[in-house]
Amino acid sequence: MAYRYKLDLQLFGGEKTEKATPRKRQDARKKGQVAKSAELSGAMVLLSGVLSLMMFGGFMKERFTALYTDVFMNRLMMEVTKENVLQLMNEYGVQILILLGPMLGITFILALISSVAQVGFMVTGEGVTPKFSKINPIKGFRNIFSMRSLVEMLKSIFKLLVIAYLVFSTLWGQKGDFSSLAHVSAEDVFRFTAKMTLNLGIKIGAALLIMAVLDYMYQRYEHEKSLRMSKQEIKDEFKKMEGDPLIKGKIKERQRRMAMQRMMQEVPNADVIITNPTHFAVALKYDGSKMEAPQIVAKGQDYVALRIRSIAKEHGVMTMENKPLARALFQRAEIGDSVPADLFQAVAEVLAYVYKLKGRTR
Repeated sequence: MAYRYKLDLQLFGGEKTEKATPRKRQDARKKGQVAKSAELSGAMVLLSGVLSLMMFGGFMKERFTALYTDVFMNRLMMEVTKENVLQLMNEYGVQILILLGPMLGITFILALISSVAQVGFMVTGEGVTPKFSKINPIKGFRNIFSMRSLVEMLKSIFKLLVIAYLVFSTLWGQKGDFSSLAHVSAEDVFRFTAKMTLNLGIKIGAALLIMAVLDYMYQRYEHEKSLRMSKQEIKDEFKKMEGDPLIKGKIKERQRRMAMQRMMQEVPNADVIITNPTHFAVALKYDGSKMEAPQIVAKGQDYVALRIRSIAKEHGVMTMENKPLARALFQRAEIGDSVPADLFQAVAEVLAYVYKLKGRTR
């Protein structure tokens, strides 16, 4: 059986299947609702910290050694006074800042880059504004057992399993070297431990970075899904932006009525009404001291033309029939415009005739 008309059931069910409009995305961004993975920033912090230790490990070792050497060689016999303690704290504070500065600087920069790369530069206080609706126990209970919470729990379990596997495999691979640590110096033990720790940190950081990229893709998918709109929502937003067509139509109609009323008020001041005689009517006015050429103060077609002739008759304004001139003036000039130059002669003859009949000269 073939149906004559197709119906879009989305208009009745309100299913959100359409992509979000730019306005919807902008409003969501103002509220802090963006696609962002916290795992990516954490992975970048870990990787940057490990890479900083690898690049500046020698520098940090020398600074640590010099710091401890100074403590045991020069500071133990120092007289304990308020001034000496403050001076010692200032000196060691600067040394520790120099020691940790490169690692902290690199970590901060990479964490900032990873955050900006996801959401761009964004400052909003919407997320930290207290909302009493967030402490609703019923809503909180639903959030605990929601699909999103289940996915987050599975991600955490998977992350712990990956880290546990990497730690176990790294330690198991070095099991032969553990037995020989009892026969080496403390410096070699420290070197072995540091190497294994950095190796493990790189493995865990790389694994977390891969999972963070996948998590970011998932967050983008969820974000796009949450922003989806129904066709009715898109129509409502368009009405809100452009204005309700019904209201806009009423406003235009009111403006037309006001313009018509103002135009009719100018008809009694006209010098002559040129008609078709039934289809068009154009009211002309000329004042040699103020105008360079006659002006059109009113014009209309059919019913409006009839109304112009009626008002002109009530106020004694002369009406003249000139079909070509009336049509030309109606089509080529608007209200308030001067008469077109090529129609000067014809209009001048009409005005001269009108002034002659009135016994006026201009």
